[in-house]
Amino acid sequence: MYKICVFAGTTEGRELIEFLSNQPVSVTVCVATEYGKTLMPDAENLTICCKRMNVDEIMELLEDQHFDLVIDATHPYAVSITDGITKACASTRTEYIRLLRKASNTVQDAVYVCDVCSAVDFLNNTEGNILLTTGSKELEQIKKLKNFSERVYARVLPMAASLDACYAAGLKPAHIIAMQGPFSEEMNDAMLHFTSASWLVTKDGGEAGGFEAKLNAAQKAGARLVIIGRPPQHAGISFSETVELLCKHYGCTVIPYVSVVGIGPGGQNAMTREVYQTIENSDCLIGAKRMLKAVLLPGQIAHDAILPEEIADFILTHHEYRHFTVVLSGDVGFYSGAKRLLPFLDSCKVEVFPGLSSLAYLCSRLKTSYEDVVTISLHGRNYNAIPEIRANARVFVLLGGSNDIGHLCQTLIDAGLGHVHISVGERLSYPDEKITQGTAEELAGGQYESLSVALIENGQPDAIVTHGLSDASFQRGFASDVIIPMTKSEVRSVCLSKLRLTERSICWDIGAGTGSVAIEMALQAKKGQVYAVEQKKEALELLEENKKRFSVDNLTVVPGCAPDVCRDLPVPTHAFIGGSSGNMKEIFSLLLRKNPQIRIVATAISLESIGELTSCMKSFPFSETEVISMSIAKDKKAGAYHLMTGQNPIYIFTMKDEDIH
Repeated sequence: MYKICVFAGTTEGRELIEFLSNQPVSVTVCVATEYGKTLMPDAENLTICCKRMNVDEIMELLEDQHFDLVIDATHPYAVSITDGITKACASTRTEYIRLLRKASNTVQDAVYVCDVCSAVDFLNNTEGNILLTTGSKELEQIKKLKNFSERVYARVLPMAASLDACYAAGLKPAHIIAMQGPFSEEMNDAMLHFTSASWLVTKDGGEAGGFEAKLNAAQKAGARLVIIGRPPQHAGISFSETVELLCKHYGCTVIPYVSVVGIGPGGQNAMTREVYQTIENSDCLIGAKRMLKAVLLPGQIAHDAILPEEIADFILTHHEYRHFTVVLSGDVGFYSGAKRLLPFLDSCKVEVFPGLSSLAYLCSRLKTSYEDVVTISLHGRNYNAIPEIRANARVFVLLGGSNDIGHLCQTLIDAGLGHVHISVGERLSYPDEKITQGTAEELAGGQYESLSVALIENGQPDAIVTHGLSDASFQRGFASDVIIPMTKSEVRSVCLSKLRLTERSICWDIGAGTGSVAIEMALQAKKGQVYAVEQKKEALELLEENKKRFSVDNLTVVPGCAPDVCRDLPVPTHAFIGGSSGNMKEIFSLLLRKNPQIRIVATAISLESIGELTSCMKSFPFSETEVISMSIAKDKKAGAYHLMTGQNPIYIFTMKDEDIH
């Protein structure tokens, strides 16, 4: 087991100890005070050495323990201890690395001085109270400031030594703020107002040292910063580079902690307390810019990413952060990116926190329940909502991009559903939240946010759930003496029954004619896709008319002759063959190459087609085959009587491999 010594004294040092406490290494942690000892985790592989050491004592420790590595994570301003550690490591030939703290960017309107004496010289020529945040060690020099006891308020650690230093310098008890950080921007702001400070004296402790929180608070409170500049640092590496070195050479591994949270509709008041606290305690937030803008706290690190691959890659390559939080809109289980993201985080420790869905929020505003609501998303998805709206009394829709409210209203009007009632929710949970209500016809001309939601209520849901629509439902026609064939209702019912479609079937209708079978396929496979293949121009026009009439967006019309135009189509799960133009065997060959377990239903009236299908049934390796003959007679009025008129008999072939249901 490797032996590592860490001289801690910074936030980064404590984070490094937290990391090492779960690693297969033996760690000795050196801290200067008992208070520093209390901040260390309790772990079996940690030994805490609590005392201030000079060079000789450090050298004695290194010679006695024979460490494989010494990490100097002391404060950037603790120059003397760093010099002592480097000399001791050089003398004992112990590997040494310096963990550097990243400096902050230059602050406009701040006063930079090289040391504490220079800060005193500058402040002697100013007026106004001073909030001192450099600790108790500097008081011996700061007390030389004119009107020191009246102007200075010192924020120090709640330790006896710190309080003794304040009393020795002559500070009044009312001017002593004994508290342990870290301090938020709000806390710094409150202290500046409490002390009526015009000046805030600080060192550049970087983000980890709370510098950004001090800066933002000072700007808000109207106080100016006096920044004691950093002394030159020894060459070193960042926290991330330190962790990578430990993983590469000392057997350590990184298991990132990731929270995946739903932030609700967007406003902070709509977030759960659990989610808000998770965000507040996170080292780095990840998400879309819109989400980050809604939740980012002052001074927090954020990374703009949407794709799950990008999010996971960032997490797995940035070892400087211990706790990542991925922020997602709404609820993590309701049309959320969490579904695609979670499989990419298998190597992480992951927790998922739900949020308030836009469905629940909108229904609460409308004072209605939602247990009977059907939910669909048109945000970034090509999905036909019309069948759902036609079939259900209430449908909730997520909208975005080109699929906005205006487009949805026009689609409803085109489908004969202009009468349905719509409640549109825009910027839900924000101060400018807006809910608009009316029929699709009334709302069609309005202007709405692209990202919005809608509750659609249909008072008379009337969608037919069984197959075998009336022949009169379809547009039919004749042109140039060309008869456009249509599979009649009774035959169509049996064929669809034999196909055994599912909601997600991928169907080919070859020789689609007017499209009666393709239309009913699309209505049944509403989450799938149907491709209607037809070569006659007149039939193609009727197909498009019927597609529009039934609002089946999941139907694609494919002009041309099968099998040539079918080769690049998606793999079918089901196929219906109503006409082959003499290419029956070639069509079967293509279907079975695409999917050996496809289910095929084909019809034949002529003896030639019956012969072709019988040959295919025998030639190809089907485990399940069936042929039925249907003879249908329909009534026809003859004077005062109704007589039955027979139609041509039709043969229906069903072929399938036994492995498929």
